[in-house]
Amino acid sequence: MEVTGTLKVKFETQKVSDRFQKRDFVLITEANTPYPQYVSFQVTQDKCNLLDQFSEGEELRVQFNLRGREWNGPQGVKYFNTLDAWRIEKSGTVSGNQSATPQQNQNTAMPNNSAPVFTSNIDDNDDLPF
Repeated sequence: MEVTGTLKVKFETQKVSDRFQKRDFVLITEANTPYPQYVSFQVTQDKCNLLDQFSEGEELRVQFNLRGREWNGPQGVKYFNTLDAWRIEKSGTVSGNQSATPQQNQNTAMPNNSAPVFTSNIDDNDDLPF
């Protein structure tokens, strides 16, 4: 899945255990509407450093996996969701083996609306069985 938004805040890396670390950040989507959305994402392990190159206020495109889990606790069953980011880049940048001149980038850049853009295709590398 993919979403585009403005980086609101990035938090420090949290060392959960000797072998696991995570870092949270928040994107603002739908900023030009009466009800902007503040969406929290996380990166884990070696991806925690991805956020170092971005500043708050920058327009970013985030590719992520939606994760969910069940927890059986003393007060009953609870469910949790996580938006696990695996690629973060400035909005409008070209990735992979593609190349474009600045003029081409201007013509092919995503429209400047702040509504989130969620995409999914068969080439996404996720763990879902379907």
